[in-house]
Amino acid sequence: MKEVLGKAYRFSNSWTGTIIIVLFIIFFIAQAFRIPSGSMKDSLLIGDHLFGKKFAYGIPMPHIPFLEISIMPWSDSLKLIDGDKPKRGDVVIFRYPHNTQTHFVKRCVALPNDELFLINKDLFIHFNEGDEWIEKNYEGYEVVKLAGKLWVKNPYRKDHHGIHNDDKVINDGNPRRAPLFNLSPIRVPEGEYFMMGDNRDHSNDSRFWGTVPYENIEGTPWFVYFSIDENWEIRWDRMGKTPTDLEQPIHLDKAIAEREKHDKDDHGIY
Repeated sequence: MKEVLGKAYRFSNSWTGTIIIVLFIIFFIAQAFRIPSGSMKDSLLIGDHLFGKKFAYGIPMPHIPFLEISIMPWSDSLKLIDGDKPKRGDVVIFRYPHNTQTHFVKRCVALPNDELFLINKDLFIHFNEGDEWIEKNYEGYEVVKLAGKLWVKNPYRKDHHGIHNDDKVINDGNPRRAPLFNLSPIRVPEGEYFMMGDNRDHSNDSRFWGTVPYENIEGTPWFVYFSIDENWEIRWDRMGKTPTDLEQPIHLDKAIAEREKHDKDDHGIY
């Protein structure tokens, strides 16, 4: 046993062993990501560097870092092993359906067979479990009855206080911005998920390009290992925190203050 452990130790200290261990971690356990845009303010901020938990929703098909080349180039699959599915309200890392070499981070707001629409920026969802389930689980939320169904208005703002709209973004008739304000009722297809950014008026998400297939889902943010703002000041209070931690008042208040300070620089959709 001691001899086996010794060989394993010597192998792990070799260049080959180190590369294999690092790739195994990146492929199956954790991968580093950087938040480049403000689409998830105030939950995740520009300059947050985080580790994504790769095994949260099954095992995604491993890709060589930076090159984004699949280790199985003969296969079109993006999922190696199926596992748990995203839950409503989860923050999810996924491959953009129209360019799978690009990763997005958004919040899952609707599951397969959920129905939703937007009116004047307000999100309404009819959950696929039906009216009785909605009445039981969304007591205290604003619920309206339309077309014979119950719809929950803005169901995530109560639990995820980083979700917000920008009052400066108004409906000026620009068709490019139209989905920010109004979206016709849709039913989420089987096996797919509807994603939205917490910074609702500055997020390029499912309102513009559609739902995300399960196989595109890579994982979920695990924790922030480094964070720096646009002035190159380190945000020590965010380091080591999970997304849930960052939604607590002490962190959220600072994030909101930073957003209010820099919102004037937000232009367009991210």
